[in-house]
Amino acid sequence: MAPKKKPDSGKTLSENRKARYNFAIEDTFEAGIMLLGTEVKSLRTGKANIAESYASYEDGELWLINSHIPEYAMGNRNNHEPRRRRKLLMSRREIDRLSQAVARDGMTLVPLKLYFNERGMAKLQLALAKGKKNHDKRETEKKRDWNREKSRLLRDRG
Repeated sequence: MAPKKKPDSGKTLSENRKARYNFAIEDTFEAGIMLLGTEVKSLRTGKANIAESYASYEDGELWLINSHIPEYAMGNRNNHEPRRRRKLLMSRREIDRLSQAVARDGMTLVPLKLYFNERGMAKLQLALAKGKKNHDKRETEKKRDWNREKSRLLRDRG
């Protein structure tokens, strides 16, 4: 009998790098995603994109909107829509807490990372975030530049 193939554990499929620049991250959560079969096969090829997506609370459920999972190349006419809305799976308590934070504090639900966990299930790392102003973004850049310069100086001196 052939050895059992390990799932793609810990494999990052897509990452939203601009999220940490544009938003101040308050808290992060892990959510499951309700996917179709061809979407999972397409994710395994590693061409998903969550850069311009966001999560929305509607009718007691969380939805991932505007994420792009391309059609599966070997799929047939029953292939999925690339930019369809996908339901996020979380506990009722977490969903209620997130919806209250969004409604009350003016926060946003931003996807940070799409990955396979150790069991081979597709998961989404979701952040509760507040938008940064332009001066906050400039301050973040200054700190990053200073840390880079500081490490260069320390490396050169000793």
